[in-house]
Amino acid sequence: MSHRKFEAPRHGSKGFLPKKRSKRMKGKPKAFPKDDPSKPVHLTCFMGYKAGMSHIVREVDRPGSKVNKKEVVEGVTIIETPPMVAVGVVGYIETPRGLRALKTIWAEHIGE
Repeated sequence: MSHRKFEAPRHGSKGFLPKKRSKRMKGKPKAFPKDDPSKPVHLTCFMGYKAGMSHIVREVDRPGSKVNKKEVVEGVTIIETPPMVAVGVVGYIETPRGLRALKTIWAEHIGE
């Protein structure tokens, strides 16, 4: 077996470990914004998948900066969001142990 005679920097980030296959096919949202009861009912989560990266050229508008009114190249992330269809609504009730699903209403007809 071969080995290094001297030390060398590691190859790759440890932030992407462990390298293994995902447990589930779809992603799972794990963080939601705080709910504001004064606002009307709205969508709090929407799934998106990182499809890749690209770069853009944009003009910087930052007075006092060295790059003010100049074009800079920046990296951007491309997020793919599949079409979403609402198939039902779940109503929750506040209990001493937290939220509990009160009623689930499924759609009668799902149109295109």
